[in-house]
Amino acid sequence: MSEHRTEILIVGGGVGGVAAALSALKMGRQVILTEESPWIGGQLTSQAVPPDEAVWIEECGASDSYRAFRQGVRQFYRQHPHITPEAARAPHLNPGAGNVGRLCHEPQVALRVLEGMLAPYLTSRQLRVWLNTMPVQVEVERDTIQSVTFRHVSEARQVVQAAYVLDATELGELTELSGAESVIGAESQAQTGELHALPQADPMNQQGFTWCFAMDYHEGEDHTIEKPAGYDFWRAYQAPFWPDRQLSWTYPHPITAKPTYRDLFSDPSSEAHKGDFWHYRRIVAGQHYVVSVPDVTLVNWPQNDYWLGPLIGVTPEEKEKHLGASKELSLSLLYWMQTEAPGQGGNGQGYPGLRLRGDLTGTELTHGLALRPYIREARRIQALFTVTEGMIGVEARAGQQGAEVFADSVGVGQYRIDLHPGSGGRGYVDVASWPFQIPLGALIPVRLKNLIASGKTLGVTHITNGCYRLHPVEWAVGEAAGALAAFSLKHRVPPSGVREKQLSDYQHDLTQLGVPLHWPEEYRLTPSPGF
Repeated sequence: MSEHRTEILIVGGGVGGVAAALSALKMGRQVILTEESPWIGGQLTSQAVPPDEAVWIEECGASDSYRAFRQGVRQFYRQHPHITPEAARAPHLNPGAGNVGRLCHEPQVALRVLEGMLAPYLTSRQLRVWLNTMPVQVEVERDTIQSVTFRHVSEARQVVQAAYVLDATELGELTELSGAESVIGAESQAQTGELHALPQADPMNQQGFTWCFAMDYHEGEDHTIEKPAGYDFWRAYQAPFWPDRQLSWTYPHPITAKPTYRDLFSDPSSEAHKGDFWHYRRIVAGQHYVVSVPDVTLVNWPQNDYWLGPLIGVTPEEKEKHLGASKELSLSLLYWMQTEAPGQGGNGQGYPGLRLRGDLTGTELTHGLALRPYIREARRIQALFTVTEGMIGVEARAGQQGAEVFADSVGVGQYRIDLHPGSGGRGYVDVASWPFQIPLGALIPVRLKNLIASGKTLGVTHITNGCYRLHPVEWAVGEAAGALAAFSLKHRVPPSGVREKQLSDYQHDLTQLGVPLHWPEEYRLTPSPGF
């Protein structure tokens, strides 16, 4: 077992973890960044989900570092030897031309860009990055984390001592190991006063997760996979809140709950149709190339959301069971599309030309899906301040204009409150919110002095997690957390003291990093649109 020291330890190399590392490094601190998967980047890379962003992302509501990431992705494609001149010149190039967002891209491209952003700090060892490494033990004395023990995939173990420890894990594993006061699942209306909270708290009601995959299509060819072991179950399964079987083109509209039809390629003009799935999350658009390049789409759809059991607060065996079942669901969806899915006009017997693209997700030699499941909800710290629906929800604020203004804002975000069906049996909750701020108090635990939330582990509720969980917001949370740890080190004051006594100085440092703390008024008073 080897021992290491650093100033800031960031556990979890996803979106929030990378952003935290960047801000801490820019402020001159020493960082160790750990990640349990082979890739840094989380939602953007190992989970294979192109960013869900604010509608005004091109003009407002993102930090300089997040904009640098976005520009890096576009520049990567502009340098492709076979890109068309028109695509290369497009100022707002959308590489996949997907209609879910402005920057639909391949996961390994995001990986290369993020690695490039961190690379300047590796040579001097200001930064150390440990992949395939997960936390297994946390030592705490006098409400302070003394050390964190990690296990590498090779079974080698490392012990790290750090002045500040940031939890950027996908499920809040570090928070759980530390014994920090925390919350899982859904709170009750009595606990939070939220309009859309459940009547009774249910810790096991956690948002569904999704094991995404990429695929292309070659008409006339047969790339049908072996029939998944769980296919017969998923072929017959229908949830009580679902209008048809799971493996069908009909699903409930997330806002209205009305049955909605969306198939793979066709685009009828009927009001019930929402366009096709192929262009929804397309990450490679052949139209952008002067040579023949097949379109690739990313399957993160209602049909492969998994909600039959949670991942947090259960035994390791139970967690592995649900992870395995979610893989079976995604493979079953692919097999159904290849063999049985109705085609245009309801005719046909599947699309055998659909082909898994595990080469784009790092799994070509294994299961062909994403490296990791797409996680929407984590264990959340009990924070000095918790954001509730009444502070940001349009309906919950009962006619008030704009979200609550937080004096201790450390960033901004904008997205609907979007909860996917959960393991407690509840369907979609998708309601409008106002553009919001991220309060510093939500990053600071009520007791532990040197633990900082750096992603989905911040002080939000099951409901407000629905809009604080998206890529650019997770980036903003991480960026603020890394800067907070760096500021606390420089001024020798704990995070709670920064909030109480040196808030303006810390916020000044954030603005120097290019972090917006407020929405311009015309945006602040415009609620998030539906779709």
